[in-house]
Amino acid sequence: MPQRHSKNNNDLAFFTYEEKRKLGYGTQKERLGKDSIKPFDACCLCLKPFIDPLCCLKGHVFCKECIFECLLAQKKDIKRRLAAYEAQQKQGKEEEEEKRLLQKARELESFDKQNHSAVPTESSSNRSATAGDRNNFHGANSVKTTSFEEEALRTMKAFWLPSATPGAPLKVDVPSTDTTCPEGNEKLKMKSLFPIYFTEEDKDETRNKNLETTYICPSCKVTLTNTISLVVVSTCGHVFCKKCGDKFVKVDGVCLVCNKECKAKNMVPLEKGGTGFSAHGDKLEAVEFKHLGSGSGLGLVKPAPKGV
Repeated sequence: MPQRHSKNNNDLAFFTYEEKRKLGYGTQKERLGKDSIKPFDACCLCLKPFIDPLCCLKGHVFCKECIFECLLAQKKDIKRRLAAYEAQQKQGKEEEEEKRLLQKARELESFDKQNHSAVPTESSSNRSATAGDRNNFHGANSVKTTSFEEEALRTMKAFWLPSATPGAPLKVDVPSTDTTCPEGNEKLKMKSLFPIYFTEEDKDETRNKNLETTYICPSCKVTLTNTISLVVVSTCGHVFCKKCGDKFVKVDGVCLVCNKECKAKNMVPLEKGGTGFSAHGDKLEAVEFKHLGSGSGLGLVKPAPKGV
């Protein structure tokens, strides 16, 4: 019989530490590379270098064409949802009117039978039971249907109720008429967007003209990268590094490029990196926790939230 070893032991009823480590048990951490981070000069929608950039009051930058297409698509979707809601309301009113007319016809028919028929069609006990059913009572020992039970019946998915089957038409809620920012999900209008302007670095004649465009801070002449926090003056759209913005622009109340007056509330910090598929800010480490399924030996993966 071969001698057992902790790294090669496979006849135990539990996993050893070495076996768990080989299966990837525990928290796995990995630092994200450059390809996982959106550049600061890229559009939040197309993820390409922006063209005619527009910024919202929360600091998200978009191409002019991209954000306009997005807002127009949202407006078309709002119109579609409003039309569906109005059609549902109209259908509901028609159904209510039809129910009211049917109820009125039944009452007239019952009244006519009670007053013109020689033999009563139903006994007093049946009439009392019918009256009880109209009040939502279902027998002597039953109670009136509560609103909670009615809501449960409306939302229940049951194949024996046509109105509760999974294929039944769903009720459309009142749609919101506000367009939202695709990145921050806050309310956004076209008139609240403002253009921004980056200061390009002067290229030497000896350098290749096909190199990518680099931007600098117009105050300290530092090359802008993802590691530098940026602020933009919403009144004129010029971009500075955060240090120069706090030290000069915010204190003097004047833009250093165009000498246009501005206030502290006009300093909008630009959001660095970050889409639904990449990290941003200081959280550049992807975390994944893997634990073992009970009794199966299979690993269940719980990925980290977006942007982490």
